[in-house]
Amino acid sequence: MQRWFAVHTHSGAEALAQGNLERQGFTTYLPRWLKTRRHARRQTRIKTPLFPRYLFVRFDPDRTRWRSINGTYGVSHLVRMGGKPSPLPHGVISEIRARENEDGLVNVAERPDFESGEAVRVTTGPFADQSGIFECMDDRQRIVILLGILGREIRVPMPRGSVASFA
Repeated sequence: MQRWFAVHTHSGAEALAQGNLERQGFTTYLPRWLKTRRHARRQTRIKTPLFPRYLFVRFDPDRTRWRSINGTYGVSHLVRMGGKPSPLPHGVISEIRARENEDGLVNVAERPDFESGEAVRVTTGPFADQSGIFECMDDRQRIVILLGILGREIRVPMPRGSVASFA
């Protein structure tokens, strides 16, 4: 019976490993999402693997010569437990695919609870009881707020649950 398995790849070689595995006849899946990258005061949106350094391959371990996966260019190793390939739980891949949009990208971003420019209050952590301005959500799903510290506005990322609406 065919199942899905995780393959650990070399850094940045997910697409290379995927192509090489498909040339060998394996069915693969590399979920991607649209990430916002900030560099030199610019923001760009790039397609990047949902699980960096991992992709998924489908095969029947009893009928397939799966050891060739480990020797594939771009692959570090097939994830195994006790020498045997460790299958993913049923339904994991179908759940990920259900979140894909029409471009084949997985929707992972949750909508922030605040609007940009909204006044917020920090509820926990070293900045507790400070007020600031909600700026955005970063690519790690943290809230970024502007806090007035020492006469300047400083961008401070913090966990989603540590900020409340200023009311």
